[in-house]
Amino acid sequence: MSSNPAPGFIKNPSHCVHISSFQGRVVIRICGEVIADTRDAFRVEESGYDPVYYIPRRDILMGLVKRSEQLTTCPYKGNASYYSFSVGSSCTENAAWSYETPYDEVAKIAGYLAFYANRVDLLILP
Repeated sequence: MSSNPAPGFIKNPSHCVHISSFQGRVVIRICGEVIADTRDAFRVEESGYDPVYYIPRRDILMGLVKRSEQLTTCPYKGNASYYSFSVGSSCTENAAWSYETPYDEVAKIAGYLAFYANRVDLLILP
């Protein structure tokens, strides 16, 4: 029996959140500086949304990160925390989010960060 099931799937079982290991490389740049570079990303495909890449913290320059006060809830993934990045004298507000304790169905993404493609330079490489 599940201890933290997603209420969204109970109400809408046809909704899909598919998580797969991405076989390529994902690079994130802010203001020209590489702040994340990984070959260990998860690709998340969710009904109604473009694919999103979740990156492990070990592959992110976490010294540039500040957790913001913004919080949201997704009925399929759980409570999201948001992060801003300071690079040089610039700050990109709420550029990334993370599910620290996601629902059981998407537990793989716990602690990984995903980035808004319109707030960072996102490179998807083979």
